[in-house]
Amino acid sequence: MPTAVTPRPIPERTISVRRPGLSYADDRTPRYFVADDILRSHIAAMLSSVFPEGEDFFVRSVKAYRNQITDPVLKEQVKGFIGQEALHGREHRAFNDRLHELGYPTRFTDKRVKIGLGILGKVAPKAHQLAVTAALEHYTATLAEALLRDDKARDEFVTDETRTLFTWHALEETEHKSVAFDVFQHVSGERRVRVGTMYAIHVGFLFAMTMSVTISLLFDRYARRHPLKVLRSLGRLRTHVFFQPAVLRRLKDYDRADFHPDDHDTVELLDRWRAELGPRMAA
Repeated sequence: MPTAVTPRPIPERTISVRRPGLSYADDRTPRYFVADDILRSHIAAMLSSVFPEGEDFFVRSVKAYRNQITDPVLKEQVKGFIGQEALHGREHRAFNDRLHELGYPTRFTDKRVKIGLGILGKVAPKAHQLAVTAALEHYTATLAEALLRDDKARDEFVTDETRTLFTWHALEETEHKSVAFDVFQHVSGERRVRVGTMYAIHVGFLFAMTMSVTISLLFDRYARRHPLKVLRSLGRLRTHVFFQPAVLRRLKDYDRADFHPDDHDTVELLDRWRAELGPRMAA
């Protein structure tokens, strides 16, 4: 049975680079900026911490194959992907500086991620690096769609700046959710590499995030002094949209031989959020 598949034709997609214009100079973001909840705030902070170096890695892995892409539609989408990811990294670096002021170990995490991805960039074949990007893009797109569809989850961000940052990021992740996958399918298409990489990501990413959040909690004097509040916060995670069975099934869907990110229709969702955020941001 062949492990490579014939790539699908690339449909036209709108991938716009927006500038959210966020500033934290006079920001009043509280320490627990997600639902006034200890654990949810630490998880969001650590996710933000891994984004800058992660986005840079995504850009490098796709750029490595830019000259091999012959489809003009996909080439144009790659430009949009690179522009969006570069700006995501920049905006989260600014937010991470604010989180550092609040006591989160964002700089520590950023350095560890840079070292880890630097090693991966030296030892892993380019095709495997691209497979890592495609797998992690499926993670981010799955969580992004869940966030965009759930009003309660977005309302947990207690300031307009943080809510706008994560909603804007989710919109653009949903817009370009197929780009890295399509590049991989066009230059490799090896299902064993694609699915095998995702298995490694399931273990590695979740382990890394668990360790990062644990370290972040250890930096938090209030959390250390109130372990029962941390445990209650952990219990409340069971009801969060990110941990619902539908999200877990969506992540698992990546393993199908005929999987494609476009299998999950987000056209109406994108139309809604483009209309909602577009007038507030310069494209």
